[in-house]
Amino acid sequence: MNNEQFSSVWDAIEDTPEEAENMKLRSTLMRILIDHIIHAGLNQAQAAKLLGVTQPRISDLMRGKINLFGLDALVNMAASAGLHIEMRVREAA
Repeated sequence: MNNEQFSSVWDAIEDTPEEAENMKLRSTLMRILIDHIIHAGLNQAQAAKLLGVTQPRISDLMRGKINLFGLDALVNMAASAGLHIEMRVREAA
């Protein structure tokens, strides 16, 4: 029985620390974008126009299809939505 503890689900399921960090950033950006769309009361067509993507891309976003989105695409979508991204980097524990 493995009692190893992880700080996030991504640390547990990804093969490398690099992949886990990438997934943490992507999932955070996706969650923020989804929340922004919901709180703005946008339908998928309106969200697509705002974020500069197609409606099917918004559908993928809303369904949480994280593997279809790279960091660059998510950063671009956030910027198009008028969101400002700040980053904090620190030494790993």
